[in-house]
Amino acid sequence: MVADNPSPRRRSFLVLALASVSTAGLVGYAAARESGGEQSAIESAAESVTTLSPPTTTTAASTSTTSTTIPPTTSTTSTTAPPTTSTTSSTTLPAPEPPPTDERAPEPVIELGTIEIPKIDVSMTMYEGIRLSTLDRGPGHWPGTAMPGQVGNVVVAGHRTSGHQVFRNIDVLVEGDEILFTETDGSVHRYRVTSSRIVVPTEVWIVDQTPTPTATLFACHPPGSVRERYVVFAELVA
Repeated sequence: MVADNPSPRRRSFLVLALASVSTAGLVGYAAARESGGEQSAIESAAESVTTLSPPTTTTAASTSTTSTTIPPTTSTTSTTAPPTTSTTSSTTLPAPEPPPTDERAPEPVIELGTIEIPKIDVSMTMYEGIRLSTLDRGPGHWPGTAMPGQVGNVVVAGHRTSGHQVFRNIDVLVEGDEILFTETDGSVHRYRVTSSRIVVPTEVWIVDQTPTPTATLFACHPPGSVRERYVVFAELVA
């Protein structure tokens, strides 16, 4: 039979054992002691000890799955070239005759209508030809150049100091001034001055033909001299 008062050494052992048991173990210990002794109580308590492990925290790996669906790219390039239009002008420009070798040779008298220049009070009959015999009558049309209103360059010469002095004040014409040609059938063609310049007599490029309707007037310069030519350029407006 076990004594009711154990020795101090055994009491310490019991205290340590009891300190390590759970509440359930203490209950088992008390029950064992009641039923049969200290040793059985210790063994029963040891068997009833519940080992408490720290709670296990399970962290699931966070897996972020991003599903990106890229639609198939369909690139359709449609290039439509505009139809190529080839335009070939069938218009043949007039061919001016070369300057006369004999300026004083007679010419047939051919009236082409009239020329009017309101700015310098000109309104005279225009003739075909540029020899002196023709220019003494009035302004003359250079043979082979365009006729008024037609594609090309209408070239007209006139005196400044001799005879009628039709182009005496040609040098006062400026951009925008009007030149009117009236044909024998009554057709009127209106030109507008675009520019002017002074050239030497050998610069016959002034009679060159143009792809659009233009006009060129010229006379000796300065007045009373044949050293240069005063030239006025114009374009058809109506």
